[in-house]
Amino acid sequence: MTVSPEPRRLIEALLFASPEPLPLSRLEELVGDADLGGKTVRALLDELKEEYDRDGRAFALREGKAGSQLKTREEFAPWVKNLFGPRAAIRLSHAALETLAIVAYKQPITRIEIEAIRGVNVDGLVKNLLDRELIKIAGQKEVVGRPYLYRTSQRFLEQFGLASLAELPPLEPQEKPVIRTIRHTGDLRAPVEPPAVPAPAETAEPAGTAEPAGTAEPMETTHDHPEPSEENRPD
Repeated sequence: MTVSPEPRRLIEALLFASPEPLPLSRLEELVGDADLGGKTVRALLDELKEEYDRDGRAFALREGKAGSQLKTREEFAPWVKNLFGPRAAIRLSHAALETLAIVAYKQPITRIEIEAIRGVNVDGLVKNLLDRELIKIAGQKEVVGRPYLYRTSQRFLEQFGLASLAELPPLEPQEKPVIRTIRHTGDLRAPVEPPAVPAPAETAEPAGTAEPAGTAEPMETTHDHPEPSEENRPD
């Protein structure tokens, strides 16, 4: 006869062994008929989360759309990164980060709509983000040509430490997604300065409104008198 382990440790073991987030339904399936002491899997997850935070563990229970997962805390990132080497970090160009920010805030969005915001071709950038699994194809738009629609992926949430898209920092009403972009992993808030707006060129004053220059010399005028004719010339 198999003795059921302590309920919280059972859930902890499953989370620890899984390389991917475990949805609640999957955890309930894995637990099966184990004795949970009259508690639900949901309640046990809440207890584990509280325990890890209270005891100051080096890891925490993170929950997102894909499920629950154990993750090391952010303050240990510099040392954990050394464990995996330099290839563990995802490095993107400024243009790629800007494109990713547009998708994150405007999804679902087509390539043409991204180009309308950025003002340049984004074919290569979209392919790069797809290859890195930071965005995914999410259907086709019901317009002429039926272009692909793009959304951010689960990996995007994991890379930037977000439980859901609701945790994206809000944009100011006057801002566009292209203004606030992502400079590096874990930072969605770093603003990018908008390009300076050139001063308007001076335009000519409308006719009749220009003031005369104060140093202009007055125009000299002459009054020519006609020469007297021979018959009117005095003797």
